[in-house]
Amino acid sequence: MAANAIEIRGLTKTYDGQGKSPAKQALKGVDLDIPQGSVFGLLGPNGAGKSTLINILAGLVVKTAGQVTIWGFDQDRNPRQSRASIGVMPQELNLDPFFTPRGALEVQAGLYGVPRAQRRSDEILRLIGLEDKAEAYARTLSGGMRRRLLLGKALVHHPHILVLDEPTAGVDIELRQMLWENVRKLNREGMTIILTTHYLEEAEEMCDEIAIINLGEVVARDSTANLLGRLDFKTMIIQPDRPVASLPEGPGLTVTRREGGALEITYHSTDTPAEAVLAAVRDAGISIRDVKTEQADLQDVFLELTRSR
Repeated sequence: MAANAIEIRGLTKTYDGQGKSPAKQALKGVDLDIPQGSVFGLLGPNGAGKSTLINILAGLVVKTAGQVTIWGFDQDRNPRQSRASIGVMPQELNLDPFFTPRGALEVQAGLYGVPRAQRRSDEILRLIGLEDKAEAYARTLSGGMRRRLLLGKALVHHPHILVLDEPTAGVDIELRQMLWENVRKLNREGMTIILTTHYLEEAEEMCDEIAIINLGEVVARDSTANLLGRLDFKTMIIQPDRPVASLPEGPGLTVTRREGGALEITYHSTDTPAEAVLAAVRDAGISIRDVKTEQADLQDVFLELTRSR
């Protein structure tokens, strides 16, 4: 078994134009490896190609060209095995309102050909916190409960890989925490998790590695720590003990005023040591009452990699 849960080579998807609309190339030769056992973030702005990529992995969209291997199974040569290796929790709440949660899980398991003796509907209901709603109609469930049920449906066939497409969009804090606890538990048990999210702080906290897609291309793919390290600028916030007439100056320093009289000094840490920043402040005759530093976060990396393309 290879070390990668998913291997993608030269993946291309072109949607034919409708009427006078031109054809749209949603994916442009994507190459991507997703390691087994990882929590892997797939990020990008709206229209970047994330949903198209996920739908191809799930077998819902037919690729134009390229190769996709899921858990060692080529998607073209072994479509059933590759499809059975992956479970997808979609963003849309697509549930039959007349099924109970237990009934929905049983039907989903049947669609995947899971024998009755191997089904674990009650175990999944406990995992997603719907054990007491097992016989309630789905139409009576709250939005958060329905989202939990989508997670349960993605798990019925014992997949090696779980894809979470914007799983916490519009949900409350309690549900978000419950979901991440479940994700961490599944990952500890060996499941590979692929996460798309607009909440960059979630990706920063949850993901071991991240790929950023923009305009159908992978513009970055690295460990979360290395991606954050790409932007080496820091910001030092100086709170003077009295109003400042003139701003400090120095090579590599960008100085602006903040509300309340604080000074914001941005600099590249590889070129300018913190002591040089403090020396520039002292040379300007500024007495420091308080000082703190801020570092780039994943949002800064994301904006830097997508703004100029």
